[in-house]
Amino acid sequence: MNAQFPLDGITVVDLGQIYNGPYCTFLMAMAGARVIKIEVKGGEHLRRRGVVGGAALPFAMLNSNKSFATLNLKTQRGKDLLHEMVRRGDVLVENFSPGAMDRLGLGYDSLKTINPRLVYGSGSGYGLSGPNKNYPAMDLTVQAMAGVMSVTGFPDRPPVKAGPALCDFFGGVHLYGAIMTALFERERTGRGRMVEVSMQEAVYASLSSNLGLHYSMGDRAPSRTGNRHGGMAEAPYNVYPTKDGYIAIICVGETHWRSLTEAMGRPDLHHDPRFIDLKSRVTHMDEIDSLVSEFTKAFEKKALFELLMRHRVACAPVRDLEEVVNDEHMHSRRALEWVDHPLYGRVCLPNSPIRFDGLEPLPLIPSGHLGRDNHAVYGDWLGLSDVEISKLSDEGVI
Repeated sequence: MNAQFPLDGITVVDLGQIYNGPYCTFLMAMAGARVIKIEVKGGEHLRRRGVVGGAALPFAMLNSNKSFATLNLKTQRGKDLLHEMVRRGDVLVENFSPGAMDRLGLGYDSLKTINPRLVYGSGSGYGLSGPNKNYPAMDLTVQAMAGVMSVTGFPDRPPVKAGPALCDFFGGVHLYGAIMTALFERERTGRGRMVEVSMQEAVYASLSSNLGLHYSMGDRAPSRTGNRHGGMAEAPYNVYPTKDGYIAIICVGETHWRSLTEAMGRPDLHHDPRFIDLKSRVTHMDEIDSLVSEFTKAFEKKALFELLMRHRVACAPVRDLEEVVNDEHMHSRRALEWVDHPLYGRVCLPNSPIRFDGLEPLPLIPSGHLGRDNHAVYGDWLGLSDVEISKLSDEGVI
């Protein structure tokens, strides 16, 4: 199957850690690239978190279909081996703190002399330039710095982080796009280049609704809007109670609003002067939410969802993670698959969300033990003998 995929023949040296870099290279692996994950002694940070509860699962999720090798980049022999990988490879990905690779003598300016066709992808919190480039950058701190926390939660309560690691993954997806763009350019010019993505910059555009409200208020900081629209520009737009949980409902335009009033058995509301158009509905948002809540709380969420679907109302039940992990739709598309993992047992893992017409998603090959593929990488690929590989191990290079 690999031979049919867009990135067949592309070799990626993956120095990524935690979520940002590894998700970028996971997408490349699932597009057919050969991804060689390089880890330090003890493994990268996300692997080490596996000793805590279920923290091992994220490592398995982000590192399917990769080869695993160890390498001590603080030794000269380790640097020499990375040089050889770069000479033979196409892409190097890292998301260390800015300047870390340069301090090792392994920055882009050094590596491009070895392979001018190299595409070097760098992910960071705030970018490789600018006054904030050296600020510590974890998803939580970038959410705080980027404004995500300030717009999440309810107006009468403290700011709240978004549940998912948005900044890490937005950064990883943009880094994938940047690398793909550079590879496309290389096909035209024969030359590689460095690309970089800041997590803060990657997440900024997602604040568009909130920024719209900020602009409309004369550039004053708006209050948090809870489950309402971030720009307070849609109604109804909220999470409403049912007998056994909650349901999210949004009406975009008159057709949706008419469909909801018909489902409620209240076609009169469609002609009510308070709700006659979007501007009026937003003005009377509290009254709309009260009316819709009175309607929804009389139903169990499954029955209500089915009713609203018959009326083509944009809505969805608020589901918990157990329901999502076992989502029949995602499993039917192989977006999720149950895998017998050699380290973690039976787990549900994601495939790539990117689909290529005419190709079934690649089978998932689970991540493995630290250094699992050392012999394949250093022997089969780089051509070292068994004796040389044993010496590397004895000297702490691998």
